[in-house]
Amino acid sequence: MKQGLVEVYCGTGKGKSTAAIGLGIRAIGHGFKVIMIQFLKNDATGEVKLLKSLEPQFKVFHFEKERGFVWTLNDDEIEDLRNEINMAIKFARKVVDTGECDILILDEILGVIENDLIKDTDILELIQNKPEQMELVLTGRKVPETIKNVADYVSEIVDIKHPMHTGAEARKGIEF
Repeated sequence: MKQGLVEVYCGTGKGKSTAAIGLGIRAIGHGFKVIMIQFLKNDATGEVKLLKSLEPQFKVFHFEKERGFVWTLNDDEIEDLRNEINMAIKFARKVVDTGECDILILDEILGVIENDLIKDTDILELIQNKPEQMELVLTGRKVPETIKNVADYVSEIVDIKHPMHTGAEARKGIEF
């Protein structure tokens, strides 16, 4: 693979993780190896179930216990979550240090930063230390300026209209 870039999929719209996964699927079709670490999500989504069938070319990792949304957690649960996220970041550093994959996807990592569970400097360090040929993909709603400034691609996905705004619930197989 030629020089790897830093890609960001951000915004309020649906499809950020889907875009990152699509990129990963395209890459394995060309013989690349993909690792995705998901943050603030569980492994019960349809895409994760399918991605398990693509191992070892596309591996998905979770480090967090299922708890619910960050804003519903008490202080002890937040601290446990922060510790689990730190374990995931250590794993991401190991992947970067060893060059274990061609594409590393940190799904919903921007939400982790937005919720003050890690600092943007942790991700800036990953960006700085990634092997030149590794593609790094970051997803989440809000991208900090510090990361936007060093990224090669930043795509914003905006919801113009969303059923959630009228009280519709997420649908199995469509939203998760």
